[in-house]
Amino acid sequence: MAELPQKKELADEFFIVGVTSDGRQFRPSDWAERLCGAMAPFCSTGGGGRNAHLQFSPHVRPTVLNGVKAVVVDNVLQKIEPLAYHFVRDFAKDNDLQIVDACILPSAENVKP
Repeated sequence: MAELPQKKELADEFFIVGVTSDGRQFRPSDWAERLCGAMAPFCSTGGGGRNAHLQFSPHVRPTVLNGVKAVVVDNVLQKIEPLAYHFVRDFAKDNDLQIVDACILPSAENVKP
């Protein structure tokens, strides 16, 4: 059996998972894309320009975890735009969504067989 490191290294991100604390799937089904669309203008790289409204922010992006819609939020958002960061956190709290800290998984070559 492979040995895994004992200490989990946390990534500087967290997930907002589209499941409420009582296990119900959050609706509407496009909530993740809507939230990320609202956060699209917040980009630390100055990625504005003509088509800026067509791109998600690199700090708030939709994903799917185990078949459930989720949003990945980079904690750098708190530094570049604290109000946007609090908006995202409050959205999760107000809608009773699960917030999970991301961790860094070891790469396959670092795991001892």
